[in-house]
Amino acid sequence: MLGVFSSAIVSPPDELVAAGCRTPSPKITADALLKRFLETNSSAVSMLIGDHVQFAYSHHSESALQPRSFAVKDEIFCLFEGALDNLGSLKQQYGLAKSANEAILVIEAYKALRDRAPYPPNHVVGHLIGSFAFIVFDKSTSTLFVASDQFGKVPLYWGITADGYVAFADNAEFLKGACGKSLASFPQGCFFSTAVGELRSYENPKNKITAVPAKEEEIWGATFKVT
Repeated sequence: MLGVFSSAIVSPPDELVAAGCRTPSPKITADALLKRFLETNSSAVSMLIGDHVQFAYSHHSESALQPRSFAVKDEIFCLFEGALDNLGSLKQQYGLAKSANEAILVIEAYKALRDRAPYPPNHVVGHLIGSFAFIVFDKSTSTLFVASDQFGKVPLYWGITADGYVAFADNAEFLKGACGKSLASFPQGCFFSTAVGELRSYENPKNKITAVPAKEEEIWGATFKVT
């Protein structure tokens, strides 16, 4: 799965900008990244959301235990990869139909977070049990919300393209070719929200997250750690 966002939606993380400056490496633009995704993933679906956001996904080479799903409701778009062990009880909690999948559930959880403020984001994501990574974009408020499970069972990476877009994907090698050293693994047990304005741990909400510069031989530019 792939989500690409212009600087009008999200400011590129300083740590990834700095990593790319320390070790300049080849990059490509967001449009070229999307084109490459569509060319290398059979039956891929892509969508342009407004002027600043692009989503794409494919069921090609997906795990049977960690499928990818997509949903949109009330101008909230969600790409989800993985499976929730407590999906059934959460569907009851949010009053959803039995046929609702994880992507629909995450949209409802996000809406609860958005509409019942102040409602701590870590409470919403902390209730999700299982293996997951998801990208949510709320077009009505231009808000981005991204999260990964606490054990990092579903890989998620983020980086900065040649034209300053922030890209999220589940394939590190794919992003490496587009983002160079401005690339990092999205930290497990964490979420990033443009409404909050920073990366935070939902597992340990009071702890800070620091970026450690990576060694020269690593594909990453930095590693984010909860301290």
